[in-house]
Amino acid sequence: MKKVAVIMGSDSDLPVMQEAVDKLKLFGIPYEVRVISAHRTPAAAEQFASHAAENGFGVLIAGAGKAAHLGGVLAAYTTLPVIGVPIKTSMMGGLDSLLSIVQMPSGIPVATVGVNGAANAGILAAQMLAVGDEALTAKLASFKEEMARSVAEKDAKVCAQMNQ
Repeated sequence: MKKVAVIMGSDSDLPVMQEAVDKLKLFGIPYEVRVISAHRTPAAAEQFASHAAENGFGVLIAGAGKAAHLGGVLAAYTTLPVIGVPIKTSMMGGLDSLLSIVQMPSGIPVATVGVNGAANAGILAAQMLAVGDEALTAKLASFKEEMARSVAEKDAKVCAQMNQ
């Protein structure tokens, strides 16, 4: 199975990006976590992305805040899918990050999840890798079934409590 890279622009993004790692672990997907800055270490970003496919990666997840160019820089140097995670900021609550990631120029797509949506980035990476992988597809189906069961249980509890 291909690996997923979980890359963040700063180690301060780790609490958010941990949620992507948790989802990858849940599905048994190998991963590597890195801190690479689009602005402070652009050569490292280029090097990582340029060689990601040959190094066994299938998807890159990039978390960044403020100017949030990491996902776009990585996408410029690879043909692999890149998922951007906008990190919430104190300045604009993450809107700055979201717009920086989602507004990519034609030819350099970055799939973008919601602000601090690293869990969804992990799930989306799993779905991307599951194309052609029946075992991973089955894990994802079980995951979704469990979510539905959980909601049904909560519904029953609320109905019993509130509809008397």
